[in-house]
Amino acid sequence: MDTLAKYAAEGSRVTDDLIEIDEQVTLRLVSFENPANEKNPAILFVAGWVSQISAWQDVLIELTKKYDVHYMETREKISSQIKGRVEYGVEDIASDIVTVIKKSDFADDRYCIMGSSLGATAIVNSCLALPVKPLALILIAPNAVFRVPAFWMPVIYAFHPRFYFLLKPVIKWYLKNFRLSYKNDPQQYDKYSTALDAADPWKLKKGILRLKRYTIWDILPDVDYPALIIGASKDALHEPENLKKMASMMPNATYLDLETNKKTHSKLMVDSARHFIQNLWQQKQ
Repeated sequence: MDTLAKYAAEGSRVTDDLIEIDEQVTLRLVSFENPANEKNPAILFVAGWVSQISAWQDVLIELTKKYDVHYMETREKISSQIKGRVEYGVEDIASDIVTVIKKSDFADDRYCIMGSSLGATAIVNSCLALPVKPLALILIAPNAVFRVPAFWMPVIYAFHPRFYFLLKPVIKWYLKNFRLSYKNDPQQYDKYSTALDAADPWKLKKGILRLKRYTIWDILPDVDYPALIIGASKDALHEPENLKKMASMMPNATYLDLETNKKTHSKLMVDSARHFIQNLWQQKQ
């Protein structure tokens, strides 16, 4: 618990739980209770694919000053407990989000769902089946598609996860030189590198094979909760033009450009999200 305290505002109460999704899947849920006992909506936070909680330290510290935050580690994370064969697609992660909300003490319009990258994509998918209405969605660079270059597919199919340590440096080199804006935001590479180091290669391979077929476009018109989509125009990996298109297709979405991935993981992002949430919250009071 002491190690988790560094991810929250001073004085926050921290609990580290396991939540059973079904007989095959158990997930980690870390909850932070804000020290000021502020009566604001709670936040369910769903980080990106294989993302580590350390990447969100600055954001969680800021959020927990005013909000109770429940940080959900999704099924592809190394913390998940898996029995037997399961899938790791967006729809599967979305179903997990729905189950976590069903098993949590959330009420209509009294919680928000926040997430990044593939976590944000899964949040959008979960909106088709949410048992409790969220006040708002905060979507940080959601993926509209999951691009795997054709030349990588034979490698992924053929490579045994046991030899992931041989492939990992090549993946990092490819990301640094061809997918990330390293000169604009070297910290983004550091975060992805850390995530790859901690990833479970067995889950990683199964996830890639499932995600490569996914697109988000068809469901967007049906997601009408108030949503703030936060993008970064200098973050090529998350395709800023796709984010703008997503915002235009959702009935109640607003787009905000914070330019860099670093800023989307900063106090500036939290301030923007807080402003969006509090405007909606005040209307409900």
